Amino acid sequence: MQPSLNSETLKQTFKKALVEVLHEEQDVLRDVFAEAIEDLALAEAIRAGQDSELVTRGAVFEVLEGKG
Repeated sequence: MQPSLNSETLKQTFKKALVEVLHEEQDVLRDVFAEAIEDLALAEAIRAGQDSELVTRGAVFEVLEGKG
């Protein structure tokens, strides 16, 4: 005879496992969220750049070198 798992027991087991993983792997979770936030910021910067005026490569380097 196989033991049966009802949905509530299964749900509680998954919750316990998830809490344990989140507790033990905080650094991994932090890295995942940081990466996701960076990706969102990059996507927003790309969108903003598509709506701005074009500049020359030289103008970009002047700003980066503190001359502009």
